[in-house]
Amino acid sequence: MTDPTSRPWRDLTDPRRAEATDRLEAGLKEPEFENLEIPEELGTVQVVIDDHKIKRYAFTHDDHSSWHLTGSPFEGRRIGHAALLGNDLVQLFTLVYAASQVVGYHTEEQMWFDSPAPLDEVVTLHGTYTEAYRRRGEGYVVMEATATGEDGRSVVRHRGVEILKTTPGAIGGRGSALPERRVTGEVPKDARVVDTLGSDARVGDVLAPLHKTVTAEQAAVFSRVGEYVRNIHNDIDVARAGGLRVPIVQGQQQFGVLAQLLTLRSGPAFLTSGWLRVKFLAPLKVFEPFTSTGVITAVTPVDDGLRIDLEVWVRRDTDNRLITAGWAAVTVPAS
Repeated sequence: MTDPTSRPWRDLTDPRRAEATDRLEAGLKEPEFENLEIPEELGTVQVVIDDHKIKRYAFTHDDHSSWHLTGSPFEGRRIGHAALLGNDLVQLFTLVYAASQVVGYHTEEQMWFDSPAPLDEVVTLHGTYTEAYRRRGEGYVVMEATATGEDGRSVVRHRGVEILKTTPGAIGGRGSALPERRVTGEVPKDARVVDTLGSDARVGDVLAPLHKTVTAEQAAVFSRVGEYVRNIHNDIDVARAGGLRVPIVQGQQQFGVLAQLLTLRSGPAFLTSGWLRVKFLAPLKVFEPFTSTGVITAVTPVDDGLRIDLEVWVRRDTDNRLITAGWAAVTVPAS
């Protein structure tokens, strides 16, 4: 299973590659806006949360928490990272659509985190295209998908928005339509910085930031280089063919960094009550340092604790540009 850009890239100068791709994608639809059928079932697949999958994700996000590698607060079992299945869910469309000659552009991602997936569990993924529309000359499609555990419980739920076919170099960096609640990424200089979201949380608190740099190797592994595919995230030639100077970090990988930040700051609660929605505003090149953080916008008592709402964002350190912005929520114990 592959992402919107990770079917084998068709190098038309190499007939062997073209023939192999044709065989692989025989019977699949071309990813053209006109070919969409709304609603459209994309199918169901099963994914094993095995040791390799967890360690591969840990490498791509530099997230080697003991919860994933030795044992967690959830019955002492190793568990997958909060956003471990995000890329698998995004890629469900390649069960129906061929993606060898085109590049999609992820513009928005949203996930609800309902329960952790422990080591060796078989998780069932199912996705549907639920909506399609045109905006600023581009064709957008909305996917809703679920990940369900062996006992039928919800692990995570997903809603993503993507431009089905475009040239990333032409649209990268132009931003998206204004969100209904604008996230500025600005906070008062005297705001309290917190490492933990707990019962003393208050509006205006700023999350202790997470500083990262995604290397070319990490981006490549996250974007399926081990499956012998080429895309704008793991191959410089393909990136340049798409109008980019170097490979860019997949939006879903940035989403995973924000999920890591929220897990670090809110603890186990994020894996059972978390919500994260972001918009991807500008590209992030490999080896570009960046910082993720957020600010509390509301603290509300609820039956099972305190619901904390936040604005979250990612900034490039090189120019301080806001490249990803969104909203999050988690319910933490009241005491």
